[in-house]
Amino acid sequence: MQIKVVIQWIVVFLLQIFLFNNLQFYGLCQPQVYILCLLMMPIVLPRWADMLIGFGVGILMDMFCNSIGVHTVACVFLMYVRQPLIAALVQEHERLTGEISWLTVSHEAFIKYVVVLVCLHQLTVSMLAAWSFNHLGMTLLQFVISAALNIGLILGYNLIRRQ
Repeated sequence: MQIKVVIQWIVVFLLQIFLFNNLQFYGLCQPQVYILCLLMMPIVLPRWADMLIGFGVGILMDMFCNSIGVHTVACVFLMYVRQPLIAALVQEHERLTGEISWLTVSHEAFIKYVVVLVCLHQLTVSMLAAWSFNHLGMTLLQFVISAALNIGLILGYNLIRRQ
C-alpha cells in the first residue's frame, strides 16, 4: 500500500513540474495540483511530521518554480492548519480510518476540507508572490481564479478515483 502512495506522489509531482508549471491562463492562474499529496496524507501522523513533510514538499516546489520560499511557507501553513481543521470537520468515527478522502468521510466535510485548505494555500501563495498591496485587485482576482481551478481539479480527481 505504501509503494502505491509513493508512486502516486511521484506522478503528481512530475505532472506538476512538467505540465502544470508550464500552464498559465493569461497570467491569471496556474494549477497547483501538488497540494493534493498534502491533502490526502494520513491523518494519524504527528503534527511535527505533517509540518516536516509540508516543508519538504514546499522546498521541492520552490526549487522547480524558482520561487524563493513562497511554496514552502504556503505548504507549512497548510499543514499547520490541517489537523485542527480535520478535528473540526470530521467526526470521530470517520477519523478512525486514518485517512481523509471522498470515500472515508462525509461528502460535505470533504468538500469543506478541500475548499478551506486550497483557499488558504492559494491565498498565501498569491499574497507572497505579489509581495505588495499595489495591485491588490489583480492579486485577489488571481487568488479566486486559481483557487476555483485547483478546487475543481482536486475534487474532480477524487470523484474519478472514487469510481
